[in-house]
Amino acid sequence: MKAGTRIQLSAMMFLEFFIWGAWYVTMSTYLATVLHADQVDIGKAYSALAIATIFSPFFVGMIADRFFPAQKVLGILHLGGAVVLYFITSVKDPDVFYWVLLLYSLMYAPTLALVNSVSFGQMQDPGRQFAGVRVLGTLGWIATGLMIDFVFKISPGELAFTFQMAAVASLLLGIWSFFLPDTPPKAKGEKVRVADILGVEAFVLLKDRSFLIFFISSILICIPLSFYYSLTNQFLVETGMKNVTSNMTLGQISEGLFILLIPFFFRRLGVKYMIMLGMVAWVLRFVLFGYGDAGPGLWMLFAGIILHGVCFDFFFVTGQIYTDTKAGDRIKSSAQGMITMATYGIGMWIGTILSGYVSKHYTIDGVHQWKETWMVPAVIAFVVLLLFTFLFKDKIKSTAI
Repeated sequence: MKAGTRIQLSAMMFLEFFIWGAWYVTMSTYLATVLHADQVDIGKAYSALAIATIFSPFFVGMIADRFFPAQKVLGILHLGGAVVLYFITSVKDPDVFYWVLLLYSLMYAPTLALVNSVSFGQMQDPGRQFAGVRVLGTLGWIATGLMIDFVFKISPGELAFTFQMAAVASLLLGIWSFFLPDTPPKAKGEKVRVADILGVEAFVLLKDRSFLIFFISSILICIPLSFYYSLTNQFLVETGMKNVTSNMTLGQISEGLFILLIPFFFRRLGVKYMIMLGMVAWVLRFVLFGYGDAGPGLWMLFAGIILHGVCFDFFFVTGQIYTDTKAGDRIKSSAQGMITMATYGIGMWIGTILSGYVSKHYTIDGVHQWKETWMVPAVIAFVVLLLFTFLFKDKIKSTAI
């Protein structure tokens, strides 16, 4: 891959995840402080992207993969997204906000697959080259937190600016996309089969007991995961932590560091114990949040954030490797698509809705009882850990990574 192409793709990845990080992390605080939404409305808002994730494979599989170059579809979606992101700051009703956000999410979710398609289309050795491009996405997400707290110094009451910041980045990426290398539709002329788009072929993997347990556990663990995404910023702000958004980027830094350790641990622990370790980290994180504070317990809050690397990488990245190993070459794409829809779609949708109701239930006279709130995802994660520990039997190890 030429150096110029690498720069183009790296800039694309940086902007793709800059856009997401700009509004997603702080949205709970924006809804609570600016729109005065209740916790159910906040959970509902976070469910929008999960719903869009369920439907995005239909768009990518039936439209983008068959009729138009990926980079042009990417550009059009981001240009449209820029308009919606800018408009959403004029919405003052939480119910209307949800529908506008759902419209935006339906445009953004397919771009997550499209940026990968554009990248893979230019790479001779994706296994070696993709990580160096994808890491710019993590840096883009980190950049949003630093800019919000240290460049623009945005207060909770001014968080409408984050959507405008994302709108500008979306506009830039929309324009940039038309200058990316051509990535023609890979399935042009092929017959559209809904079964292929849904990854139905991969359902055969569910006949394997251990993979079925992994599949169910993946959905269930995304329920507590969604609590983290939808409530943490609001929780840390109300707890009194300073520079919350930039502090939360420590989670992405941790993610980048721990992913480098996966080969080391994978060879020694294998799939089962790697995934179990990730689940233990989820339980520990929520307990730390429940008992932490902005005073003597501040270290607990930082520890909970930094554990993101173990939580995410040891479960999700290891799970992707496990899925790839079980599926084989013929259905590996379908299998990964099935897992993605189940986790970021179904699991996250259930979790975001539940997080809103749980948070509202533990709000007394307008004051959130955060300790009790965080114990709910801690218990869910612990139950999933027990389910996985006693029923998952595969002990796959690899020396190939």
